[in-house]
Amino acid sequence: MGSSFSVTSDVIESIPIIFLEGDMTSESNNDVMKTFLSLKEKHHPHNLIINFEKINYINSAGMATIINIIQDLKEIQGEVKFVGLSEHIRGVMEIVGISDFVEIFNSNSEALSEIMKR
Repeated sequence: MGSSFSVTSDVIESIPIIFLEGDMTSESNNDVMKTFLSLKEKHHPHNLIINFEKINYINSAGMATIINIIQDLKEIQGEVKFVGLSEHIRGVMEIVGISDFVEIFNSNSEALSEIMKR
């Protein structure tokens, strides 16, 4: 059986949140980008939260997709916040250097309150 992955989204206080679940590999990239682009089209966000609480695994292709999203928002001076990284995923993010470009929070509400302050 292949790995299972799902992506869902929500908008709280006009901030879009993408929820990733399962194993993020090249097979999941289209779904993630589609979700991001539709949120972008509808909400034109300057902030985006990506929630990793239910991610078990992410490979380099998955990382590349996340980097594309970060760069896409950077072009409009937007920012991406990460929520719920496991120790392992946080370690991978640091190796890849993504953690230099995003703020990492423990919960959606923490990330939201930080965004609201600005």
